[in-house]
Amino acid sequence: MHPLRRLTVAEQAAAHLREGLRRGHWAGSLPGVARLAAELDVSTNTLQAALRMLESEGLLSVHGRGRSRTIHLVDSAETKLRVGILLYDASISEAPQATLLMSQLQHDLEAAGHEVFCAAKSQVALRHDVEHIAAHLGESPAHVWIVESGSRPLLEWFAGQAKPCLALYGRTDGLQIARTGPDKVPAYTAATRCLLGLGHRRIVLLCRRQRRLPKPGNVEQVFLDELAARGIIAGDYGLPDWEETPEGFHALLESLFRTTPPTALILDEPSLFHAATAFLVRRGIRVPTDVSMVAADYDTTFFWHHPPVAGMRWENAPIIRRIVRWVEAARKGHADRETINFPAEFVPGGTIGPVRKG
Repeated sequence: MHPLRRLTVAEQAAAHLREGLRRGHWAGSLPGVARLAAELDVSTNTLQAALRMLESEGLLSVHGRGRSRTIHLVDSAETKLRVGILLYDASISEAPQATLLMSQLQHDLEAAGHEVFCAAKSQVALRHDVEHIAAHLGESPAHVWIVESGSRPLLEWFAGQAKPCLALYGRTDGLQIARTGPDKVPAYTAATRCLLGLGHRRIVLLCRRQRRLPKPGNVEQVFLDELAARGIIAGDYGLPDWEETPEGFHALLESLFRTTPPTALILDEPSLFHAATAFLVRRGIRVPTDVSMVAADYDTTFFWHHPPVAGMRWENAPIIRRIVRWVEAARKGHADRETINFPAEFVPGGTIGPVRKG
């Protein structure tokens, strides 16, 4: 019998990296040499030797000094990616329109040969705590992640990870991370100008805290800029803070309509639109006679409203196709960090009207 040959430290490091690649610990490209060496507790020279072994096996390729190494899944059994979806709020994601998008996305990704799953807990359930979210995702191994409506701090964390991530909605300005969704800037501009043209000056935009802090997002800033152009300083009244619970939302509406009631509301989510409608009915406030309402996010339940809801609409199909193409690029080891959005339009409806006189 031949004596057993002890593996060198470099060979042990290569075996560790090879197993990590197989399990999807990294996808797309590897982290830098210094970071990997620290993770494996080896010298950078040892790590470089391990990487050269994997390059010779065709598992990695390097494109110049100082560039990250691209991962190649050469085994056909490994070409199926495990795609994780991190939902913003499970209860909102069960709304009809969101369900249609997610179910079609899952169908198309599975048709392309991938495995799709949702993280057990949503961002809301984990209280938007980035450390808790990171720990939770570590328990759900995926090759790539799709993050629905991620907060800015969360997307900044994802941008610093080696594992590919695509933001479905969310604020990614300046981040090296892929993003897709509707481009609502033209729709918000048209909606705000429409309300201003109807004589509204007390217009309130109700949206989640992540859309307002640490500074207003693109569409929120467009709203504020349109008001400012007419000499209206919205302040905390036009873009209020509120506790993101049903009780907190009700308390906000009570406060708004107690002294200087708004003449128009723009509501960022269908759930907020429905909750506000129920509040107005209880208070005997008529739409659009007493207050106009605009839904900034379309939902199929609006089809049953009469008169039709004024709101913003877009097509899901190109968004889904974009995500499928992005996953395919990740499967091939291509780093796709483009922002590709699709136009949304403002559709006037029967829930808006001129300011009531007298």
